[in-house]
Amino acid sequence: METDKASQQRVAAWIAQYAPMRDAPDELVDPDGRPRAHWLQFLESLAAFGDIGLEQRFAAAGRRIDDMGISYRVHGETKERSWPLGRLPLLIPESEWRDIAAGVAQRAELLDQILHDLYGEARLVAEGVLTAAAITGSSDFIRPMCGVAPPGGRWLRFYAADIGRGPDGAWRVLGDRAQAPSGAGYALENRMILSRALPSLYRDMNVERLAPFFRDFRASISGAAQRADPRICLLTPGPWSDTYSEQVHLARYLGFTLVEGEDLVMSDGKLHVRTIAGLKRADAIWRRVDADWCDPLEQNAASRLGVAGMFEAIRRGAVVVANMPGAGLIESRALMSFLPELSERVLGESLKLPNVATWWCGRESERDQVVQALSDYAISGAFSDRLPGFGERREALGHALSSEERARLTDAINQRGVDYVAQEPVKLSTTPAWADGRLTPRPFALRVFAAATADGWTVMPGGFCRISNRLDARAVSMNAGAQSSDVWVLMSRPIEWSTLLPSDEDPPIVRALGNLPSRAADNLFWMGRYLERAEATLRIVRSLGARLGELQHIDLQGRQSIERLARLLIAWGAAPEDAPDMDPTQITWAATAGADNYGSALSVVRYARRAASIVRERLSQDVWQLIGRIETRLTRAGAGAITEPEALEIVERSLHTLAALSGLIDENFNRVAGWSFIDLGRRIERAIGTCRFARQFAGDDATVETLDALLELLDSQITYRSRYIAGAALAPVLDMAMLDPFNPRSVLFQAMRIDEHLAALPNLRDDGVMEPPRRLSIKLRAELESEDAHRLDAAIILAFEQRLMFLADKIAERYFTHGADGAANSQPSRIA
Repeated sequence: METDKASQQRVAAWIAQYAPMRDAPDELVDPDGRPRAHWLQFLESLAAFGDIGLEQRFAAAGRRIDDMGISYRVHGETKERSWPLGRLPLLIPESEWRDIAAGVAQRAELLDQILHDLYGEARLVAEGVLTAAAITGSSDFIRPMCGVAPPGGRWLRFYAADIGRGPDGAWRVLGDRAQAPSGAGYALENRMILSRALPSLYRDMNVERLAPFFRDFRASISGAAQRADPRICLLTPGPWSDTYSEQVHLARYLGFTLVEGEDLVMSDGKLHVRTIAGLKRADAIWRRVDADWCDPLEQNAASRLGVAGMFEAIRRGAVVVANMPGAGLIESRALMSFLPELSERVLGESLKLPNVATWWCGRESERDQVVQALSDYAISGAFSDRLPGFGERREALGHALSSEERARLTDAINQRGVDYVAQEPVKLSTTPAWADGRLTPRPFALRVFAAATADGWTVMPGGFCRISNRLDARAVSMNAGAQSSDVWVLMSRPIEWSTLLPSDEDPPIVRALGNLPSRAADNLFWMGRYLERAEATLRIVRSLGARLGELQHIDLQGRQSIERLARLLIAWGAAPEDAPDMDPTQITWAATAGADNYGSALSVVRYARRAASIVRERLSQDVWQLIGRIETRLTRAGAGAITEPEALEIVERSLHTLAALSGLIDENFNRVAGWSFIDLGRRIERAIGTCRFARQFAGDDATVETLDALLELLDSQITYRSRYIAGAALAPVLDMAMLDPFNPRSVLFQAMRIDEHLAALPNLRDDGVMEPPRRLSIKLRAELESEDAHRLDAAIILAFEQRLMFLADKIAERYFTHGADGAANSQPSRIA
């Protein structure tokens, strides 16, 4: 920490270099150019860390983002981007926040009541307060929901308002979000990152906690379900969603079951989750799927994201949905133009947080006003994010239009004014951002969240702040390269610690396997298989690499093991088909980091990470981090030219990380159904791999060198030598590889663990009849236990291998979902 004088000098330098825009309000300096008191306090504490201390803390925040796997996807891209968190929070004093929270809560209540009317008696339209075209013109008006009483009594349960400061410095609403508001999870993750990077500032500034907000929301939706122990699901569009990482975090944090449409099914008038124990009722859904895609029977028939029959379940009052399908109607700009009047009519009071001035061109008087003074407005679509008739363009500033564009837009508004709105041009206010070691003003927009509770609306004390990298921004989008920022609401008193622990009596104690969704079981199973397959591939590469280093000292017979190791990599798809013409060293490296080879260690680890990404809410950060670390190491290795010793070192370090990952899963993963399927995948893949190793290296033509290679691949050399004084012999080696119940690498050991897992998993029916996978595992285990190593040959070993593959298929048939997007169907073909 630096001295007070040095800190003050640094703060003075930062402020002197800070140059806010003249025509927009700024968070750091007031209209008179003086720094605001709360920012001065923050900057003085920040400056006390010194340049080196600051960079260390900022770097730690960046590493934690990578470690936690916080990411997002730009629409249309296949690869996720690391989350761009700004280094400084947005600071809002308590007094100012009270006004924001009151305005957002009022607005949420108003919009909920409007939805009740529009989908109910429609008095607002009948009495002329609202124009019908302003409602029916929106694609988010869901006709099947008309006349439906929302289960739990709320159309809105989770609302968000995008706000920014107007030219006078007062906050205004830029847009309403109710379809499937995103950003709350990122706000939570931003807080976790920045509060750990700057813990003393976070504590000393009395920053209000976020946990009570999420606790209240969870309690509210749980109470609305009206069951003692409701099952609450977060319905996600899936891993290709732009904000899937956020959805995973929210499901994990709140304890909700993360489901995709194919995980749900309508049965007996209710929604159910497909689990390994059969269908289990879904009592509440927090949807992140747009309403038009929620039910292919009644809306978009092409949808694969929703579940057929969801709307009927809602009509029957069998499931609580946040937010109700059709709530997205309030996002239209056309409705925004009516809100000042509607607030007076519905609530009997003016809007506490007014929205940006809006004129809907579907009303003749407003259309004429807009056309006559087009240069004064920003024109955009009334019901969409695109300006009708102008391609991908989002809006048009009247004063910036060419004469031809102006004429075309004027004609379009006159012909079909219902499709257009005019708004006062918005220039976003600015907040300090950290760039190149200095403070710089950047435009921002703040998304504030509100949740309906039994006591009314509660507002998250903070929000999702997006900061533009352009000074002339009128809108801020993460897809356009914006940064995010934590939002600190500064209280006047010390803050008590808060968690998600319930405030009432403890819930019932549960020690069951858990009703694991079938899709989750599928992906956990394949994650286990791929991790084991990656380890087997790297073991072959390590063994081959070690022998290549001693090639000049190996006789002709000893070269057999090299040839067989290389042949095995080719057969597994780890090396290309033309690999026999390649140098063995090239084969080794292709099998390690060849991105184009579907069986290479790099490719298989990527498959494992893909499966893991679908069930991230069930994995600890450590597991996710270790899988990512292996992928990163192998990816970097494949991207650059490295020496043979460096390549072998990468292989060794990757094997060490895989060993750490296996230990983490074994020791830290709760022994519930999820762990069973990871371990089932590992055991089946290991048993199949051991059979293949045995056929390759312990056939009738086996030599001491090939048997040694087999023992090395099975990590059993030390045990074998401690048992047998003589060198490697065929029957003892086969016994250790195939039939030894004490060897954790043997096929029998895997069969024993597989049988134990299947015995513990739930049956679909309580009829006492053994299910097919268990029957197969018992027979396989018994035959291995009674087998004689002296009679083992390639044909018998192959038969065991095929039975293991058949058992894997039967496990999939019994426990997994087989939709078009299911994990089992999206995995690459099995390696022969």
